[in-house]
Amino acid sequence: MRVTDSDVISKIVILFLIFIAVLAMFGKLRFPGSTRLANAKCRKCGRYRIGKGPCPCSGKGR
Repeated sequence: MRVTDSDVISKIVILFLIFIAVLAMFGKLRFPGSTRLANAKCRKCGRYRIGKGPCPCSGKGR
């Protein structure tokens, strides 16, 4: 049985598309701690707050 170049290329393309589909499924998952990171942002200016104190913008916004 002889393998042609188009067979090899089509297999590579199919494997690439399957790999991209698997990455898309993992990208849709919610990882633990993502809500905690979202809550660490200042609601007015959008910067990340470090520690438990108030944001340096003091609510002024950007």
